[in-house]
Amino acid sequence: MTNKVEKNKFGQYFTPEAVVDFMISLTDAPSDAQVLEPSCGAGIFMERLQKKGFYNLTAYEIDPSLAHGFDGVQYQSFVTAHITQKFDLVIGNPPYIRWKNLEPALKEELAAHPLWQTYFNRLCDYLFIFILKSIEVLNDQGQLIFICPEYWLNTTHSLSLRNYMVQNGCFEQIYHFNETPIFDNASVSVIVFKYIKTQSRGKSTIQVTKYHKSKRLTSEILTTLRHHNSPPQGIEKFEVAQFKQNQRWLLAPPRELTVIQAFEQACTPTQAHSYPIIGEICHIGNGMVSGLDKAFQLPASQVLTTNEAAHVLPVIKAKQLAQYRYETTTPYLFVNHIQSETVLRKDFPHFFAHLQPYKNQLVQRYQYNRHIPYWCWAFLRSYRLFSLPVARLFVPCKERISNKNHFRFSWVPAGVFPTQDVTALFIKDGVQESIYYVLAFLNSPQVFAWLRHKGIVKGSIVEFSEKPLSSIPFRAIDWQKPTEVQLHQQIVAECQAYIIQPQPALLANIEGLFHRLFAMPQ
Repeated sequence: MTNKVEKNKFGQYFTPEAVVDFMISLTDAPSDAQVLEPSCGAGIFMERLQKKGFYNLTAYEIDPSLAHGFDGVQYQSFVTAHITQKFDLVIGNPPYIRWKNLEPALKEELAAHPLWQTYFNRLCDYLFIFILKSIEVLNDQGQLIFICPEYWLNTTHSLSLRNYMVQNGCFEQIYHFNETPIFDNASVSVIVFKYIKTQSRGKSTIQVTKYHKSKRLTSEILTTLRHHNSPPQGIEKFEVAQFKQNQRWLLAPPRELTVIQAFEQACTPTQAHSYPIIGEICHIGNGMVSGLDKAFQLPASQVLTTNEAAHVLPVIKAKQLAQYRYETTTPYLFVNHIQSETVLRKDFPHFFAHLQPYKNQLVQRYQYNRHIPYWCWAFLRSYRLFSLPVARLFVPCKERISNKNHFRFSWVPAGVFPTQDVTALFIKDGVQESIYYVLAFLNSPQVFAWLRHKGIVKGSIVEFSEKPLSSIPFRAIDWQKPTEVQLHQQIVAECQAYIIQPQPALLANIEGLFHRLFAMPQ
């Protein structure tokens, strides 16, 4: 077998031999254990298990073109297979496919399955039922060792799976590989976990190992990960408490969890049971979609009529944002109100000429279930919100944090619009805190630490759509306390000064002011 990765309609990513050997090394099951591989693919787990001395092997594979030459392979869906046998070890690389990308036959299979009906819905991943059913077929004290994406550890839609796992066992080890290139042609943050099915209390902690490097995994690196008690740079080892029900599972060292908890506590008023959140003080909107940016962007030298000049929007893309401030805007034509090409040609001649080279591409844009004239933006999203005559905050929809320790929340004046790679925040009516205070708060190290672990994070990329932004804790000002009011005004002044003339000393001042504010009892 080669390590070349191929992906088909069944969500198959074939596992490199070194990783398979590493996963097998995590089990202490005896050689006569009953072993199951629920999605055996080309058979690499079967091959390596046999070489390690295991001989009671059972496997399932939905693709009849794979895994030939091995005894014990059942060519049927593991999901619908009627399995009465119990196993001591389930190991493998289960498929992971979002519901919307599933083949119709697989959707029908899941929709009729009692486990899926009980625990999952159409917002869940095919992976989930593989994990849950694997636990179902384990003996007591049986071991589940899987390699899979990490996202389900903290997403809302996987809560039922996480609760099931807490109720039926505990984790022993988790190896987190972030964005390490494991599967060719697939960029995904993965974990390898060892889970024990048990109704007893089991271990009180989980051993977590994080590999932060982007270097491709080798047998030597994997051996170091497992056995080196004082790991070299780029490898982090720590223990966390066993996960609990109804919670997101965080793979963060205890010291970082303490910082996060202190931040949440600092945002929680004494009389309240929970902290206020950004969604309570801000309207949030995702940027507009042109469908073909280069067609709507106007060169600075473009000659325009007076009428055309009145239909130009200053627009910001994510690359134009910096921390606290933006660098520049780009002029985009905007004539979504035009009803016909005849009017466009007559009243907006320069726009018409500019669009012609892109016409065929524009016509072929995604239509969002409606007919969109080629001169119109494809999807306006929160255009009415963006049209409000007030300043706003912009942030990239996605931000890579592997090489930085801050986000790019930026102050933007009224009249500037975001494209689809930008999310905008508008302070709600009645909120007393200044937009500059909110801006400085969102750019604070405390918010960075919170989002790094409790935001929507995939690998080293933090996502800033409406939901994750809304959930950020907010430190409201107690306007009855003169000291807090004064700190608010100082933060606002320092923030305004930094927007005008960025200087590191101003950032240090803002950080110090927030440190004082967070230290105050609520």
